[in-house]
Amino acid sequence: MESKYIAYHFKIEPKDPGAEILLAELGELAFDSFVETEEGLSAYIQEHDNTTDLLNDVYILNNPEFKVSYETEEIEQVNWNEEWEKNFEPINVDDLCYVRAPFHEAKNVRYEIVIEPKMSFGTGHHETTFMMMKHLLNIDVTAMEVLDMGCGTAILAILALMKGAKHADAIDIDNWCYLNSIENAERNNITNIDVYEGDAALLADKTNKYDLVIANINRNILLSDMEAYAKTLKAGGIILFSGFYIEDITAIEEAANQQNMFLDHQLERNNWASLKFIKK
Repeated sequence: MESKYIAYHFKIEPKDPGAEILLAELGELAFDSFVETEEGLSAYIQEHDNTTDLLNDVYILNNPEFKVSYETEEIEQVNWNEEWEKNFEPINVDDLCYVRAPFHEAKNVRYEIVIEPKMSFGTGHHETTFMMMKHLLNIDVTAMEVLDMGCGTAILAILALMKGAKHADAIDIDNWCYLNSIENAERNNITNIDVYEGDAALLADKTNKYDLVIANINRNILLSDMEAYAKTLKAGGIILFSGFYIEDITAIEEAANQQNMFLDHQLERNNWASLKFIKK
């Protein structure tokens, strides 16, 4: 029997930056997909993970600076495509990269990526994914060995490979993301990619393997797994981080410096940050 999903439809005032803050907080819980709406955010969680105290520690719900209300809806898993198709719009990154769903018209740009995200995070809509794509568009990845950690839809690995990277490993702890990454690679005719289900423990035997590491996850996981990422990166290699707020930059930079990785460039978008480091 297909497992059911519970949709939480949030109305947020003010929406900006309320929706981004709420998304980050819910991302720490068992929610595994999000859709931005005109009034705020819809978040999806499997029925068996939906507990009565689920939202007790979500700070923004009790923050007087924001007015947040929500309704819940039971959604059959098989109806998910219809749900996100109502909201999914193409993304244009600097007129160089165009991310669209299969039902959108093609666009004549250098890099066109067709994504069917289903329950996976990483469509390019969120600020962190968008900024990571901007980083990649400005990096010569020719012949690079790439790691996409917390790959979501594998959109970032796919872009790197389209730009000429030699090979990519894409890793995500979520089974939906693992399966969806394989599907999206096939959809974009990407063959030089290996997708794995798991976490940083899978990196134990990959010392000094990668020229480029991409990690768009969240602050706590990045800090916890920083050493593991650094060990996989070749000297002179590049590592891209995102999934955290501007106020978290100092903590991320200090942890990276301890692993001999130093800040080269940073991007900011609606209070979110994305950092490029070089391993010395």
